[in-house]
Amino acid sequence: MTQIANIVRRQQRVTYYGEVLPGGVTLRMMQISGGTFMMGSPETEVDRFSDEGPQHEVTLAGFFLGKYAVTQAQWQAVAGLPLVKVEMSPDPSNFKGNDRPVEQVNWYEAEEFCARLSVYTGRRYGLPSEAQWEYACRAGTETPFHFGETLTTDLANYCGQDREINNRTYSGSYGEGPKGEYREETTSVGLFDVANDFGLCDMHGNVWEWCADHWHDNYDGVPTDGSPWLTEDSEANRVVRGGSWDSDPRNCRSASRGSYRPDDRDSNFGFRVSCEPPGSL
Repeated sequence: MTQIANIVRRQQRVTYYGEVLPGGVTLRMMQISGGTFMMGSPETEVDRFSDEGPQHEVTLAGFFLGKYAVTQAQWQAVAGLPLVKVEMSPDPSNFKGNDRPVEQVNWYEAEEFCARLSVYTGRRYGLPSEAQWEYACRAGTETPFHFGETLTTDLANYCGQDREINNRTYSGSYGEGPKGEYREETTSVGLFDVANDFGLCDMHGNVWEWCADHWHDNYDGVPTDGSPWLTEDSEANRVVRGGSWDSDPRNCRSASRGSYRPDDRDSNFGFRVSCEPPGSL
């Protein structure tokens, strides 16, 4: 393990399987071992939001999670499978590229992807719970990013420049980290060849990722077993995680959360899939 300018780089051995989709496209699913972690951010974390607390202990069973956000090639392969509940446009993305993450998809369409994939494979695919997502992102770390205390645009795709929006300044740097590049678009998954200890890439930036949970303003009353936190309101806002190409680094932290309507779509929104053990493996 080496550490350069507060960025930690690790060598890891990971377990995964490759799900072969129609047309020979492969979806790589990483094994996430079960465990216990502190979810949310401490009150001392730089630029934290109040909805990231209170910190609480969560114990999860093991599961599998996509190494990357779902790509446009993977989306197109699954979009050709029989309908379960809702239609899927085969090419919805604003920024085109087979290896770029699919975007401009809403929560219902992300769920439809999982449903069609489940029927096709016989495995139980779904969107990760918010707890699963953060646990997988952190991969045993307690710092704002799984890299360490800060982030650079050599490691992730986000806005690394200062901006003023509606008379408010948004910083392109975090903590003692440097300013950087603002690419103004998505990048191919895996462009930044820096995985965390679970072998996951692009957990910070590129696209916000839909989770299964309904939005809550804080963690008072949250499940502590890693299951999705749902309400009886089918139209409740859903949670997104991870930040995007258009986010300042504050919003790319492991604990950062976002809230959007389930029918919202944007070039910032994508997702990755989870699979629950035994998952018919």
